[in-house]
Amino acid sequence: MTDAQSRTGPFWDAVEGRAPMPPVADLLGWRLEAVAPEEGTITVQFEARHEFSNPQGNIQGGILAAMLDDTMGPALVATLPAGRFAPTLEMKVSYFAPAKVGPLWGHGRVVHTGRTHAFVEADLVDADDKLIARASATVRILKM
Repeated sequence: MTDAQSRTGPFWDAVEGRAPMPPVADLLGWRLEAVAPEEGTITVQFEARHEFSNPQGNIQGGILAAMLDDTMGPALVATLPAGRFAPTLEMKVSYFAPAKVGPLWGHGRVVHTGRTHAFVEADLVDADDKLIARASATVRILKM
């Protein structure tokens, strides 16, 4: 993939300010920190807001899963040519520690890419680099 190809499509349009971010990215406080398409990796910061808390004051697990999904997907989409998209077919999440209100970081990676499917993973950590949750997913690569 050439550098010009790597910088076209909805992912790049949004992160480079040519198009608005998806509403869910805004809701989660999604902010790109680093992306390396040639390595299939990404780091994203999220803002875990008070409104995401469960009765114990921790961030609700479904919100954490959404953050992980919004880390894995962009890790792959950043590697794809323009005109491709990758919806999640299945996802597994393991929770290791409660997440508190505040910043969280998603570290995503593409494990394997085939012609029509890919396998991706992500970790979600807090400001102390403590592992909060880990996810893996199978995604389908489609033409938009």
